[in-house]
Amino acid sequence: MTTESEKQNLSRGGPIARLGRLRLSFSSLGVDALLVTHRPNIQYLCAFTGSAAMLLVDSSAAMLFTDSRYTFQARQEVSCARVKICKHGLLRGVAEALRARKGRCRVAYSRDQVTVAQKQALEAGSGSRVRWAADGGAVERLRAVKEPAELNVLQEAADIVTAVFSHVLSSIRPGVTELALAAEIEHEIKRRGGSGPSFDTIVASGVRSAWAHARPTLKSLRKNELVVLDQGAILRGYCSDMTRTICLGRAPRKVRSLYDAVLEAQEAGKQAIRPGVTAGEVDQAARNTLKRARLDRYFTHSLGHGLGLEVHETPRLGRGEQTILQEGMVLTVEPGVYLEGVGGIRIEDDVVVTAKGSVDLTSAPRDFLEL
Repeated sequence: MTTESEKQNLSRGGPIARLGRLRLSFSSLGVDALLVTHRPNIQYLCAFTGSAAMLLVDSSAAMLFTDSRYTFQARQEVSCARVKICKHGLLRGVAEALRARKGRCRVAYSRDQVTVAQKQALEAGSGSRVRWAADGGAVERLRAVKEPAELNVLQEAADIVTAVFSHVLSSIRPGVTELALAAEIEHEIKRRGGSGPSFDTIVASGVRSAWAHARPTLKSLRKNELVVLDQGAILRGYCSDMTRTICLGRAPRKVRSLYDAVLEAQEAGKQAIRPGVTAGEVDQAARNTLKRARLDRYFTHSLGHGLGLEVHETPRLGRGEQTILQEGMVLTVEPGVYLEGVGGIRIEDDVVVTAKGSVDLTSAPRDFLEL
């Protein structure tokens, strides 16, 4: 049984507390240890940021397996786990460590992150005393609720893209290519302290703005076109994600009406966010607004997603999603409508779930801009 003092320690942030909270899930999973292979999960649990690693967590200790390229980096970054430098591959190192354990052992792993070939190698190398079980997304559930220090970094990452958007507005003009504008956005992210974009920057103009995930091209921006700009920054490992849609020139009444409907849908989604509601209910609130405007059939994706060490993480704000929102979750709210031959409009912000509702992290103006 966890004592009251232990519970207080686990409520604090940082790798040691996170490992402690993860161990609390072992009982419900029916396991003795958990093998972590997904890089963001490894970073979350032990602060290691190298590209090759596995982390084995048991009830009393943790071991990070990496290779000789990361000997010095692991020593500097990792203080809550023993570091094992593997000379013959990570899978072999993990398997040998499991084989050396006394007695039977049941190990959880992520079926989404371990390939069939990797699983077979682990089974063959660890021996018959080791049994394997699904981890049920245990680490991802921990990551979904952010600690205060994480929220601070997420706010700073959001501030970067807010400032970047304001900066590039003066560069949005006829004749500039989508690729050139995307390059300026990504350069400005780094100039302002971000390590890079959290996804491939989207700049889509004219009829291509109706492509929800369009890649920028050599197409030049033209007068009287919609331009969708979807940008995100990585700061100290954490991601931001913001979309704005502007018009080059004076927009026709129909386009302004579409924009107003999307903005109203976003506000409805934000108003629905609070602890205790399901992710699906938030999606439905925005979708209902577009339905009243007879635009719901043009809203072709989910309302949003969790945000943190990855730009897409738990929870997903989509139809029928039953994840219960909790205070401290960070989400995107990004309704859009996409009309072939006309263009697309998407408005996206990052928000944090609070005890009373939600608070915006991104703060760029949401008014329809006609440049």
